[in-house]
Amino acid sequence: MTTSNFSFTLSDAEWRQRLSPEQYHVMRDHGTERPGSCALLHEKRSGVFACAGCEQELFASKLKFESGTGWPSFNDPVRGSVETETDRSFGTARTEVHCSQCGSHLGHVFSDGPPPTGLRYCINGVALTFKPE
Repeated sequence: MTTSNFSFTLSDAEWRQRLSPEQYHVMRDHGTERPGSCALLHEKRSGVFACAGCEQELFASKLKFESGTGWPSFNDPVRGSVETETDRSFGTARTEVHCSQCGSHLGHVFSDGPPPTGLRYCINGVALTFKPE
C-alpha cells in the first residue's frame, strides 16, 4: 500500500509521535491486539467509532455487535470510510480493512456476520476512538 494515495499522510516519525506503541504496531505495521484487551470491545453507548490515526468516522455504534471473538465487530462501515485489500500473511487469504483517509490497518472483514450484510468487520479496538452522541 502506498501512503501517497491517502488524503491524510504523516511521516513515520509523526505517526510514532501521534500513536501509542501498540497503536503504531497495529495500525502502521499491520499487527493485531490481544483479543479481549480493549475497553472499546464493551462500549455500548450511542455514537461513532472513528480512526485513531486521523479521526475519520468509520462505524456507527448501532451496527456494532457481539461476535464472541474478542475484538469489536461491526456489520457495515460508514460509506466510503474503509477500503479493503487481500492479505496473504499467515499462509491464508483474508480481506484486510484499512482507513480510506490515512491507510491505517484496522482489522479484517469476514463473511460470517449477521443480517442484513452477512459481514463481520473484526476491528482492532486500539485502532479506534469513540465519539459519544
